[in-house]
Amino acid sequence: MSKVPSLAYDKIVHALQRDGWIVVRQKGSHIRLQKHTMDETLKLTVPAHRPVKRSTLSHILKQAKLSVDDFIRLV
Repeated sequence: MSKVPSLAYDKIVHALQRDGWIVVRQKGSHIRLQKHTMDETLKLTVPAHRPVKRSTLSHILKQAKLSVDDFIRLV
């Protein structure tokens, strides 16, 4: 398993969009995304920081139900 990278928020948002996430809104420095699956609607928030902390990105990936390796392939 790869180490969680330190990336800017725009790269994270673009990678999540490639995985089917849609930007719903942005309020201040927080971008809200959501993804519809068969069972549920997943929602997460990405802070508009450069760079986003590794620990924060790790929590985002858990909410998105993505592994680090799968996320790196999307970047």
